[in-house]
Amino acid sequence: MILKGFKEKSNKKYLNKLLNERQGRVDDSKIESLGIIFNYDEAENFEQFRILADKLNVRPDRLKIIAFSQREIELQSTWDVCYNFKDFGWKGSVNNSELQAFIKTEFDALVSFYSKDVLELKLMTALSKAKFKIGVLQNDERLNDLIIKTKMNEFDVFKNELFKYLTILNKI
Repeated sequence: MILKGFKEKSNKKYLNKLLNERQGRVDDSKIESLGIIFNYDEAENFEQFRILADKLNVRPDRLKIIAFSQREIELQSTWDVCYNFKDFGWKGSVNNSELQAFIKTEFDALVSFYSKDVLELKLMTALSKAKFKIGVLQNDERLNDLIIKTKMNEFDVFKNELFKYLTILNKI
């Protein structure tokens, strides 16, 4: 139990280091690849993300969706990867090869669809090599380049606002 607390503290320290070093860079390159991180405990409907990608004209082979759950459950392979807190080690290390591949992929955009303050979700967002990061309102505004303030159950509002802002930013 004590080791779990030390591990969490080490991961928080690493996350703060990543976020302090992060420099936002926004260009007008079009979104052709999309990564999505969502909290399965908050939004179980993964199909809405495929519809979002379709609306943004992202081809299915350029879309990667991962889910996080604090519960240990066996999920169908309806999206690419499901992970939990056990996939993380000390100092922000990722012990899952599929998650490491996701982190190293340079997506044109990353959508972080979660509102709960979960360290592992924030680590995945911060570690991602995505060029442009989008999220719903969160406690730490350093995580994303574009924040769309919506409730988790208002996905259509999120989708419409995202489309509007990406059009303004000349991303689609």
